[in-house]
Amino acid sequence: MPKPKLPPGTPDDTEAAFYDALQHADIERLMACWADEDEIVCVHPGGPRLMGHDAIRAAFDAMFANGAVLAVPETVRRIDTGACSVHSVVERVSVLTDDGPQVAWVLATNVYAKTARGWRMLAHHASPGSRVEPNDHAPARQVLH
Repeated sequence: MPKPKLPPGTPDDTEAAFYDALQHADIERLMACWADEDEIVCVHPGGPRLMGHDAIRAAFDAMFANGAVLAVPETVRRIDTGACSVHSVVERVSVLTDDGPQVAWVLATNVYAKTARGWRMLAHHASPGSRVEPNDHAPARQVLH
């Protein structure tokens, strides 16, 4: 089996490789985006906190058993601090339902760190989807904490 293509040299490159791997259900390429740290973390919409490579890989393997995940980053806001980059992402996720194709909007946070292997993902945290596209300028309706 050939080695997975590693993402090139920026956080944006790693993010593009991550979403491309999702869209092609390519577990090897997807896992190549993650850092080698034991404490990497992933939270899927409405799911538990998954810690470490084995748990994250198992969750994506289960997802890919149903096919590719058609998630496309529509809007990305970045905070770069040199060795760390935090991306606040609005994902457009296409889903096929009994009523036909639908779109869900998911808010996600992706955290990247510059490692010896280049920029790698430390965390992916995604909110439950909404049928309504988020508005970055809408006033807050409720403060949770």
